[in-house]
Amino acid sequence: MGSILYYALSFVVALAILIAVHEFGHYWVARRLGVKVLRFSIGFGKPLYSWRSKNGETEYTLASIPLGGYVRMLDEREGEVKQEELHRAFNRKPLSTRVAVVSAGPLFNFLFAIFAFWLIYLSGVPGIKPVVGTVISDTPAAMAGLQNHDVILAVAGEPVDTWQSTRLALFQAALRGERVNIRVRTASGGEVNTQLDTGVLEKPIDATLLFDKLGLQPWSPPALLGKVIAKGPADQAGLREGDLILKVDDQPVSNWLDWVQFIRARPDEVLTVHFLRQGSEQLTRVTPEASQAGGTRIGRVGVELGQREVDQYRALRVVVQYSPLEAIQAGIVKTWDMSVLMLRVLGRIVLGDASLKNISGPLSIAEMAGKTASLGWLSFVSFLAIVSVSLGVLNLLPIPILDGGHLLYYLVEFVTGKPVSERAMAIGQQIGISMLLALMVLAFYNDLSRLFG
Repeated sequence: MGSILYYALSFVVALAILIAVHEFGHYWVARRLGVKVLRFSIGFGKPLYSWRSKNGETEYTLASIPLGGYVRMLDEREGEVKQEELHRAFNRKPLSTRVAVVSAGPLFNFLFAIFAFWLIYLSGVPGIKPVVGTVISDTPAAMAGLQNHDVILAVAGEPVDTWQSTRLALFQAALRGERVNIRVRTASGGEVNTQLDTGVLEKPIDATLLFDKLGLQPWSPPALLGKVIAKGPADQAGLREGDLILKVDDQPVSNWLDWVQFIRARPDEVLTVHFLRQGSEQLTRVTPEASQAGGTRIGRVGVELGQREVDQYRALRVVVQYSPLEAIQAGIVKTWDMSVLMLRVLGRIVLGDASLKNISGPLSIAEMAGKTASLGWLSFVSFLAIVSVSLGVLNLLPIPILDGGHLLYYLVEFVTGKPVSERAMAIGQQIGISMLLALMVLAFYNDLSRLFG
């Protein structure tokens, strides 16, 4: 129960920050361009707390439903405007002013992401060096000649420092369905170039299964047991320090990560474990005890990785850190890359080349908010940056009711020389609401599928 409340609170805090940034963009530019702002609201529904500006013009509100916000401006379409204030009405402003005010919300989301990424790169981004582990036969990775202990240095000519940047680069290549150049350093120390064919991947592409489909897994230490906790499930099953796990329920265990994931996913299940002890293969049965981790029920058997293997894994840790000026450039590039990737994913979803499972809803976002917050401020800021980019891109889509829909109306006005009729905007609003509802239903379905699937 406590973890659920923590996730919910983290979600509300994250949403409040990002909504405030977005709406402040509209508010700030409107004020600077002479538009009278009547209300600045974080959230919808009944106001929980409100106050007025010193001159009494603007009401600032925190409302009860924290799923959005709005800036209400003086506008003849929403009520009578006094003659002496007509020059401050939004609808009376020139087209360039209206475009600037509407564009400011998404723009501030992108600026916030750039600042957040700058802060992250300035502090240092921890990651794991992209060292190849298991390569599955008859897969694109195997056909490219990748081998265990190869270190990936560059993808499509761009250097990669961590598995995170490697995954992002490979996902972009997979969306394009191209044969991508990979430069690796082999276990012998030499550097070679090869090509990884992402075009053979089955469509639609699911980002979470990318490495599985490519037949590529990050290196992980072997499943060699270190300390065995006294009276734990492993100890009671007879497992000892130095045992090498080979199989669980007839499924091969290639490394420590395989072992951990298998155990975590099967609390209270009786598992048959095949292991190697002093050159002799043996088997036993172990029942992982149920435990809670981050609000999720997982299995544990009470074993630790050997110290030598721990040291090997620690040696792969890297920190990507830049100077203040380099961090700004990296933040701009990262924000641009994330925006382009999001648009490309949306386009591929429409074409059927990317999986609908790539769309996450509020439940998944709340879960990620809670998890990143629990890992520290740097992880939470990184999460905020990514979601801020998502909000910026989403709001620029040409869907009526969103900022992009209003910009579409202004484009029509620019071309035709006259504003879009109120009837056309009313029809567009109905279409926009229907599209957003359909998107929300899909997002909730994906969330529930992840929770119960």
